[in-house]
Amino acid sequence: MTTRIEDYALISNCRTGALISRSGSVDWLCVPRFDSSSIFAALLGSHHHGNWALRPTGESTPAGRRYDGDTMILVTRWETETGIAEVHEFMPIDGARVDVVRRIVGISGTVEFTTELRMRFDYARSVPWVQQTGDEQPELLAIAGPDAVLVRGVALHAEDHVHHATVSVGAGDHHDLVLTWFHSYRPHPEPLDVDAALAATRDWWIEWSGHIEHEGPYRDQVVRSLVTLRALSNPDTGGIVAAATTSLPEMPGGERNWDYRYVWLRDAALTLIVLISHGFLHVADFWRIWLMRAIAGDPKQVQILYGVAGERDLPERELPLPGYDDSTPVRVGNAAVGQFQADTLGEVLVALHVARTAGLAETDFSWPLQRHLIKRVEAYLDRPDQGIWEMRGEPKFFTHSRVMEWAAFDRGVRAIEDFDLTGPLEKWKQLRDKLRTEIESQMVDPDDGNFVQYSGTREVDAALLQLPQVEFCDPDDPRMLATVDKIERTLMRNGLVHRYRSETGVDGVSGTEYPFLACTFWLVEQYARSGRHHDARKLMRRATATASDLGQFSEEYDPVHQRQVGNVPQALSHLAFVRAADALVGTVDG
Repeated sequence: MTTRIEDYALISNCRTGALISRSGSVDWLCVPRFDSSSIFAALLGSHHHGNWALRPTGESTPAGRRYDGDTMILVTRWETETGIAEVHEFMPIDGARVDVVRRIVGISGTVEFTTELRMRFDYARSVPWVQQTGDEQPELLAIAGPDAVLVRGVALHAEDHVHHATVSVGAGDHHDLVLTWFHSYRPHPEPLDVDAALAATRDWWIEWSGHIEHEGPYRDQVVRSLVTLRALSNPDTGGIVAAATTSLPEMPGGERNWDYRYVWLRDAALTLIVLISHGFLHVADFWRIWLMRAIAGDPKQVQILYGVAGERDLPERELPLPGYDDSTPVRVGNAAVGQFQADTLGEVLVALHVARTAGLAETDFSWPLQRHLIKRVEAYLDRPDQGIWEMRGEPKFFTHSRVMEWAAFDRGVRAIEDFDLTGPLEKWKQLRDKLRTEIESQMVDPDDGNFVQYSGTREVDAALLQLPQVEFCDPDDPRMLATVDKIERTLMRNGLVHRYRSETGVDGVSGTEYPFLACTFWLVEQYARSGRHHDARKLMRRATATASDLGQFSEEYDPVHQRQVGNVPQALSHLAFVRAADALVGTVDG
């Protein structure tokens, strides 16, 4: 049976992450980064495509699982007829190496565990050469091309390309299994000091999460969401990936399967705004440096997404994997890298303005970089685009995109007027005002008075909920209230919000999709900021219930079968949730 997406838990070292099922199987791990190839890919097929299972021998079900406080250390409790044990799993925060640690801790009685290891490198296209190498302690070495893995802590025995072992723990005992990845042409890494690594990892996460600023409803889940966003943020490069996975379907059995393990400028900018608002201004400085490296001095060549270190070449291709729940194709790379999305630079400039307002000082390059970005926005003003949802149909003048272009000039104007920075003030004012006139005259339904998805249609788009977020209009502007009314009538189904009506064919992709969680949280924020506090709280409860038991949100949700769909954990869902929780602070029902 296919494991439900919400039954997976993420552990991470902020450079990559492993997805571990409720039944104790590591079914997804890419090394050494989120956007690298996998060594376990059962998530997109079956155990034959690589996994690492660890669970009590015989029939058993986990009694519960949790994170160890505000960390990314996963604790799964197993209760059997012979005793109780826990498995503590984590990835040490150490840029010099990549380890997955699975510590079995005896609580009472004696519990025997069985582990099965199937290593299938390069998205299950390469079976490694394996040998026993340990002298004093058991050690298994697996090599395939540039990748190598050492598994220490248990003597594994091979049978038909699968390695098995059993290990027992009694009350008060523990036993460590450690998988270490390294480049096959490098010396073998030394065995990990698990006690020291566990203490250091716990301290690192607790110290980081201890700086979170939020007082209000949903605090625990706000902290968990911010910890998840941190787990998706690379501490070496500054890149923030959109999700930890590829090709988890928006519609099981359909073709809407995309690779989200890259840095979208838009998603990263929105993440920055949330992190800044909760006490992490320094992250903006780090990401600003990443942005400079990625753009590399020529705004004409700006892409909408990059690799974790700023790589530009991300061609989309298909892999011979059966897919999650038989959903094909399985894709690596993303063809959206070649799309024109006119909103992206607006969101980047809004985020950098938020950082400036919060006290981040400009550097010798930062304001010149922003001026070049605004100049780039000016250069493509007459060009339709694919929009925030990466439509694969005909380009349009999407309202959301035009508003984000307006926001780019608006933040440039504010930078000059409020912070004494230099630039063509009058020119930017004129372009900003011209865009407002166009939006208000051509992108408002003349009969119903709501903003529309794009010039020439009467359809709406949930992205319009972002207009008040960038201060194009107030949340209680009559046009926004009319837009919300139409979104409620046409895009809300089963109590959650769709991005747009895919049946219109505007996206150029076959099939349909489920409600989009970020859009639902945007509506919560809109309700709260326009005074509909009771509706905001009610929708927030419904949307928050789509999280896994560990507080992780996917991209979309199937309300009929009550299951998560789409890539996970989804940064956009988490940051939109945090914004919604912030908007609820101080509200009262009414």
